Amino acid sequence: MSPLMITGLVVVGVFLLVGIGYINQLVERRNLEKARLRADLNDRRRRCSDLSESLPGQMMTPALKRVLARIELNLSERLLPLERSNDQLTSRIQSLRADIAQNQAIAVRNPPRQIVNEAQVKEVRFMLEDLHAQIARAVKDSLLTQEEGRQWVREIQRLLAVLHIEYFAGLGKQALQQNLPQRARLAFERAIQHIRKQPAAAEYQAQLKQLENLLDHANTLVLTQVRPNADEPSELTEGMKAFDDEDLWKKNNVY
Repeated sequence: MSPLMITGLVVVGVFLLVGIGYINQLVERRNLEKARLRADLNDRRRRCSDLSESLPGQMMTPALKRVLARIELNLSERLLPLERSNDQLTSRIQSLRADIAQNQAIAVRNPPRQIVNEAQVKEVRFMLEDLHAQIARAVKDSLLTQEEGRQWVREIQRLLAVLHIEYFAGLGKQALQQNLPQRARLAFERAIQHIRKQPAAAEYQAQLKQLENLLDHANTLVLTQVRPNADEPSELTEGMKAFDDEDLWKKNNVY
């Protein structure tokens, strides 16, 4: 074998090794991208499902339930080629399609929740922030139009307002139950102020009327607590009882 042929074989071998290494890198990169995509799709699917099931009933509507189902369905269909043997995923896709087909008749089973402490407010606010992120990503993926995205952003802003209104109203009602009318009055005032700060305050007229009635009730209770009770014994009343009718002039002198 001539030196030229040996050199040629060595060069070919080097190119083969480089080619094999490059192909391996491509395969590894492709597998890594698939793994990342699978993890991202599964995470977003889980978030949509959790939001659909966990948002308080007073904030969940058929339209919101349906748009979350649409987003989750799109993510699930994109995930299916990566997990063809996943029977649970296939079943979930069929369930989501059936839900979406119901349009506004889609079932909303989320129970209402009282929001009366900061931990509950934070929990729901985080859910609404996550909802905003899912809507924004759906617009970016062209699943929702720009106009739909803007509508849902406005709806999320409304839900945030509802969250804080219900929080202050809940604090006020709780304070009334604890016979703390001054604290209740402050909470109702905060709720009313929050409504009046909203761009579309007319949407909250029913809540505003109820809160104003509760505020009037709290004010009445505060005045009742502050006003001396004529039936309660005091040094002055006890002293008055000690006077005889004949000593009426003494009473006048007291005054």
